[in-house]
Amino acid sequence: MARNGEYLLVEEHTPEGLRLNNPAGHLDPGESPEQACAREAFEETAHHFEPTALVGIYLSRFQRNLGTGKPVQDVTYLRFAYSGHVGELVPGQPLDKGIVRAIWLTPEQIQNSQDRHRSPLVWQSVQDHMAGRSFDMGLVHTHPSVWDLHNR
Repeated sequence: MARNGEYLLVEEHTPEGLRLNNPAGHLDPGESPEQACAREAFEETAHHFEPTALVGIYLSRFQRNLGTGKPVQDVTYLRFAYSGHVGELVPGQPLDKGIVRAIWLTPEQIQNSQDRHRSPLVWQSVQDHMAGRSFDMGLVHTHPSVWDLHNR
């Protein structure tokens, strides 16, 4: 989410400590990736967001040490990064659990804080946006069956 040369990130609690991330989340039943993007952006930043283009689709993997005697947790993320229109802050809107704050940062600040990023995809998606990567919203097709929650 970019505006006036800055990007809106979130600072959030993770098992690895306080980290910076792009607003992100999961698909809920009955929503497209674009709808999930708009919902998650609002829940995590208190800014309405209208996705208008796909910046990229990213895959990342990391392993989390759960402690002595416990198996390592293998985590894979599939991320759809969108650009679009960021609305104004909605005063008083609570942020999602675990989100400490939404913060506007310059590309330089984001690059210089990579040791605090939730994943390497944070900086990669910002770089791709700055480079002008943009794909038509029709690239990701959501079949109507997604919205038919009664027909399983």
